[in-house]
Amino acid sequence: MTDEIVFYTNPMSRGRIVRWMLEEVGRPYRTEVLDYGTTMKSADYLAINPMGKVPAVVHGGVTVTEGAAICAWLADAFPEANLAPAVDDPKRGLYYRWMFFAAGPVEAAVTAKSLGLLAPSDKSATVGYGSFDQTVDALEYAVEQGGPWLLGDQFTAADVYVGSQVAWGLMFKTLPERPAFQAYAARLMARPAAVRAREIDDALIAEMKAGG
Repeated sequence: MTDEIVFYTNPMSRGRIVRWMLEEVGRPYRTEVLDYGTTMKSADYLAINPMGKVPAVVHGGVTVTEGAAICAWLADAFPEANLAPAVDDPKRGLYYRWMFFAAGPVEAAVTAKSLGLLAPSDKSATVGYGSFDQTVDALEYAVEQGGPWLLGDQFTAADVYVGSQVAWGLMFKTLPERPAFQAYAARLMARPAAVRAREIDDALIAEMKAGG
């Protein structure tokens, strides 16, 4: 078994979330850049993720896919980075709450709205996000309570994942430009690890464009 971290990604994907998380962890990792429609759908990669999507991480013989799951895994695998509350810390519940709220209702509501596929109001009880407005209000509550981070003074992997959703929502205008979202995103994007991650992925994009 090897302790090497292998990171499968594309710089124009949700892999950017995991890149940021890896930079927060601060441990060496090897990046494998995959292309849409070719190497991402190869037999070798489908053996890692049958969905043929990125990101994925292989660490210690364990394969983890899905951005929120990878962030949670890395936080627990490297406790010295202090990116998650201890298992017996009551804040662990809050940590899980907001991370998986973003992975579930937020992701679903924002995607549905972008595609014009939101559930009609008389069917809102059948979908996990209820309504888009309910989801956005709950997200605003999460980012403005207690601050500066979701768990107060402790920055965690939940901030990486939730914060990525907020920052992208503002960038692509899929979330309303509420002051609480703007202030939270500004704090997050100023973190040194977030800056490093953006620089790495933006350089990869430039290389890909230069290569044709």
